[in-house]
Amino acid sequence: MNDPLILVLVAVLPSVVVFLTAHHLIKRLTDAHRSERQGERMAELRKEDRRQTLPLRLQAYERLTLFLERMQPGALVLRVHQSNMSAGTLHAQLVATIREEFEHNVTQQVYVGDAVWEKVRQVKEEMIRLVNLSFDPIAADRPG
Repeated sequence: MNDPLILVLVAVLPSVVVFLTAHHLIKRLTDAHRSERQGERMAELRKEDRRQTLPLRLQAYERLTLFLERMQPGALVLRVHQSNMSAGTLHAQLVATIREEFEHNVTQQVYVGDAVWEKVRQVKEEMIRLVNLSFDPIAADRPG
């Protein structure tokens, strides 16, 4: 047991084991801390995202509410009808107005849920269907 290599191993080996153990524990602690900080940062980013998108979502709902109000048949006809307008012209103008209003608000679908957007799209289709059903091709050329 007087071999110098064995004496060095006996002296150094416990130190190496302690070093590796300490290194492993410190690495796990710093990784956990880093992960915790990243989680906090992600939560902060989500909070900031919600803070910025909430006003945009509310504005989208306001605009879609206005769109639905403007699609009411009475309001739509009063807004579009002009004196001496034929039924055919009125029909074409009503359909064009409905489509233009919808296209003007199409970007709002980004801020509202799929179910809400589907209902808005259905209102547009139903209004066009209602206008088409109300159109009398026989009276299309007579002034309204």
